[in-house]
Amino acid sequence: MDALTWVRLLGLVLLMAAVPLAWIWARRPQASRAQRLAALTSLTLFLTFDLIVFGAFTRLSDSGLGCPDWPGCYGEVSPLAAKADIHAAQAAQPTGPVTWGKAWIEMIHRYLAMLVGALILVMTALSWLERRRLQLSPWWATSTLIWVLIQGLFGKYTVVLKLYPAIVTLHLLGGVVLLALLVRQREAYVGTPWPVSSRLKPWIPITLAAVLVQMALGGWVSTNYAVLACQGFPTCNGHWWPPMDLGAGFEIFRELGKTAQGDYLPVGALVGIHWVHRLFALVVVALVVGLSAALVSTASTRQWAWLLLGLLLWQVASGMANVVLQWPLLAALMHTAGAAALVGALTLLWVRSRATSSALPSQVPVGPSAQQSA
Repeated sequence: MDALTWVRLLGLVLLMAAVPLAWIWARRPQASRAQRLAALTSLTLFLTFDLIVFGAFTRLSDSGLGCPDWPGCYGEVSPLAAKADIHAAQAAQPTGPVTWGKAWIEMIHRYLAMLVGALILVMTALSWLERRRLQLSPWWATSTLIWVLIQGLFGKYTVVLKLYPAIVTLHLLGGVVLLALLVRQREAYVGTPWPVSSRLKPWIPITLAAVLVQMALGGWVSTNYAVLACQGFPTCNGHWWPPMDLGAGFEIFRELGKTAQGDYLPVGALVGIHWVHRLFALVVVALVVGLSAALVSTASTRQWAWLLLGLLLWQVASGMANVVLQWPLLAALMHTAGAAALVGALTLLWVRSRATSSALPSQVPVGPSAQQSA
């Protein structure tokens, strides 16, 4: 893109960011700086969740190359200005990666990503300006800003490298890491410490790590279009242990649909990718159920148990629907949304459990209801 187009794109991003910023300031005219910063962080967190789900929609609708350059569309700010190029590409390949609809889906995803980035930039600037008044560290906001820049590079190279599977998977993981960072940042303003037993504390980050690994495996399944490699549930193609090629399936440095040697990816590789994702799901189920069982034993943390179990049930149901119903778009989006929500919930639980140094006796966690009764 030329310099003038960059200026236009920047102006569009600033205009988009001005709308939610003006809404927050107008809605809370008497609010303190900390309250406004907390509201801005909450809004950015909500938009980031939307961005993750819309990113999945972009990928699942094969719109990732709807505009084959970055950050604009054929060097323009919007598909409207690139109409002639899009029409020519669609005429040459009607079902190809570039169509009018796919171009708009891709650019809306980019606009939303730019909006999130702009809001995080404002949050970081305000955190530094108000660091003494608020007595809060600005480094969480700064870390979030650095990460969103890295995430932007993942988005760029997703397009430049033509949906290179490793980059696309990292882009998905980068989105949920950004979500977790924003949860942590929001808690710095409005968080309520929830001391839990010293025996239970380590299992929260362990469960969160397992969910992140499962998301990486799920992203690898989706990126390699391996969802339908296993027909049937709970077996795979009629086998409890199907023939598969794990070596080829988990070669990281390779193009989409190809092995590292440039040959076409064998079916056994896709089966292996899918089956490993299913097997590791059993680990996640065991960890979430075990953590929930520990939380449900006390009234003050029972709501966390039901939340985690509800999200787990959502994931299992949407995952099964992807296989049984032949990968419908709605089920796939629900699966991504549920995974992101589970990461957010576990991050929130982890942050609140670490917000105090109190180590209570095992099986006696303290939550808001206990604090109110005190």
